[in-house]
Amino acid sequence: MGPVSAIVLFAVIWTVVFFIVLPLRLETQGEAGEIVPGTHASSPANFNIKRKAKVTTLWAFPIWVVIAGTILTGAITIRDIDWFERMSTPEVSRD
Repeated sequence: MGPVSAIVLFAVIWTVVFFIVLPLRLETQGEAGEIVPGTHASSPANFNIKRKAKVTTLWAFPIWVVIAGTILTGAITIRDIDWFERMSTPEVSRD
């Protein structure tokens, strides 16, 4: 895995974890009792994006380390998940 692949893998993992973290500890305007005119009652009352980004990074980095380590060590290869035998085996030249 090259450096660009590692960065792309981290970005994908970070994004997925971010979407998981977004609704955690969410207090809506309806729950707080202070609905701003023109917004829905389900809009966040205190949306702390900076804290959610930090939490996301703290969770995404160890997940990335595990996945990148698995890829780099070769513990699981693409042939291990070829359940339908669609990938051909590498040809051995007999010259």
